[in-house]
Amino acid sequence: VQLQASGGGLVQAGGSLRLSCAASIDGFSGYTMAWFRQAPGREREFVAATRWTNSNTYYAASVKGRFTISRDNAKNTVYLQMNSLDAEDTAVYYCAAGRPILSTIINSSSYTHWGQGTLVTVSS
Repeated sequence: VQLQASGGGLVQAGGSLRLSCAASIDGFSGYTMAWFRQAPGREREFVAATRWTNSNTYYAASVKGRFTISRDNAKNTVYLQMNSLDAEDTAVYYCAAGRPILSTIINSSSYTHWGQGTLVTVSS
């Protein structure tokens, strides 16, 4: 199993980025796919998740309304569209795959596969 994240970079505050995560994983549609992030000196935190289809999406309060997670089960890929970025969004973003129960969907320990991370830097 391999998760390959891409799309990070440097962007000005107020700008947008789109992250992608390509997964080489059998039965992709049966996995919950999530994005987490970790800023310097901080713990890894949940950002967003999609459970099986784009009809089941979940967001951290800090990104709701600005970020959109989506998945293409035909391409084994999950995306994170990030709009209205600010300096607080600066972090390494990780994609993750797992089969958590709904009550644990925000817990990093619920995910069994992780990508290598992609750095997002928002300049103010």
